[in-house]
Amino acid sequence: MTTTTSQVNPNVSDATARAAAKAAAQNQPVTFGKALNTALADALSAEKSVVIFGEDVGTLGGVFRITDGLTARFGSERCFDTPLAESGIVGMAVGMAMNGMRPVIEMQFDAFAYPAFEQINSHVAKMRNRTQGRLPLPMVIRIPYAGGVGGVEHHCDSSEAYYSHTPGLKVFTPSTVADAYLMLREAIDSEDPVIFFEPKKLYWSKEQVDLEELAAEYEARKAAKTEGVARIARAGKDATLITYGPSVSVAMEAAKLAAEEGISLEVVDIRTIVPFDDETVSASVRKTGRAIVVAEAQGFASVASEIVARVQERCFHSLAAPVLRVTGFDIPFPAPTLEKYNLPSAERILDTLDQLQWEA
Repeated sequence: MTTTTSQVNPNVSDATARAAAKAAAQNQPVTFGKALNTALADALSAEKSVVIFGEDVGTLGGVFRITDGLTARFGSERCFDTPLAESGIVGMAVGMAMNGMRPVIEMQFDAFAYPAFEQINSHVAKMRNRTQGRLPLPMVIRIPYAGGVGGVEHHCDSSEAYYSHTPGLKVFTPSTVADAYLMLREAIDSEDPVIFFEPKKLYWSKEQVDLEELAAEYEARKAAKTEGVARIARAGKDATLITYGPSVSVAMEAAKLAAEEGISLEVVDIRTIVPFDDETVSASVRKTGRAIVVAEAQGFASVASEIVARVQERCFHSLAAPVLRVTGFDIPFPAPTLEKYNLPSAERILDTLDQLQWEA
C-alpha cells in the first residue's frame, strides 16, 4: 500500500495548505482603502490608548468603509459613532489627547471639517506651545479630500493650505498603498497632531503589497521613515515634477507620455507637506534645472505657491527656467461633469512643460 505524506503526518499537508493560502493572499493586489483599514486595526491592537470615532465610522464602517469591521473586532468603546457635530468631535478628541489617549477621528468629507477649524486652529495646533511642551496632543484628524470621484461641492475640496499654514500641525498625504499604511501608523504614533489627508480617488487603487510584512517591518522599526522624507517616484534628468497626494498618479502619467517624446521627467512625491523635505526636492531640481509643481488645489496662496517659492530661493542659480505650476483654477469646485477641466491632467502638464524655455 502506498503511504501518502498526509497519512504519515496530517499536519504537513495542513501547513502546506496554510502556506499556499498565505502566498496566494500575498500575491493579491491590495487597495489603498484596505491599507488604511489595516493600519487602523494594527494601531488599535498595538496601543490600548488608540480610539477611533466620527460620523458613521462604527456600524457602517465609514462612508468609504475605511473603518469597516473595527467596531465588531475591537468593540464600541474603541471605534464608535458620534453626533453630526464636527466641532464637538474635535473638541472631545482634544480632551482625550490631553488625558493620555490617542484619538483618531474622521471628518466625513473635506469641506465638512470647516465647522471644526476653530478648534483645530485655536486648540489642537497650539496646546503644546501654550503649555510649554507639557501637553502634547497625539491625535490624528483623517480627512478624505480632493476630487476625481464626481462629487459635488463640499465633497471635493483640496483644503490642505489652511492646515499647512497653521503652525503646530503636521500635514500628511499618501499617494501609494504602502505609504497609506506606513504614514497612517506614523501619524498615530506621533506626539503632535496630524492632519491626515486621504485622496478619495485613490481608495480603490491597487498595488502588490504584503501588508503583513510591512506591518512586521514597522513594528520592528525597520520600515523606512516617511515623515519629512520625500520620495523619488520616478527618476529623470530633464525636468522635475513636484507633487503630492492625488496628483502623483497624474504626474506619473505625464512622465510616461513625455518619455515617448524623448523627455526624461523626474517625479518627486513630497508625502508630508509639513514637515517639508527641502533637501530631496532641491537636490532633484538642481539636477534637472527645471521644475513644475502639480496640485489639485487652486493656485493662488496655495501649497504649490509655497513650494515654488522654496525651490526658487534654494535653487535659483541652478534653474534654466522659472518654476511653473499646474493646479486647479481659482474657482469654487465645479459640478461633477466639469471637474475634469478643473483638475490637473497629463495634457496640461505636458503643455506647461513646453513653456520651460528649452531653446538655448
